[in-house]
Amino acid sequence: MPSIFAFEAHAYAGALVTYGIDRADAIMRTADYVDRILRGTKPADLPVQGPETFELLVNLKTAKALGLTISPMMLARADKVIE
Repeated sequence: MPSIFAFEAHAYAGALVTYGIDRADAIMRTADYVDRILRGTKPADLPVQGPETFELLVNLKTAKALGLTISPMMLARADKVIE
């Protein structure tokens, strides 16, 4: 069944499309928060942050196995294409 998942690992495991946060960026931003807390900033004084970077991955192997055609526009917009 064609599905969309949230993490890059799912695309490499066979998901058709993934769209979600860049986990490496989120981890780096979390590390910055921890650093600021360890240097004495009160957690209540830190701003609430949401994800800033999102990634779109398309798995053409899965599309081919399902007999689907992915539009050139979507492939052009994808951050990564698995062939």
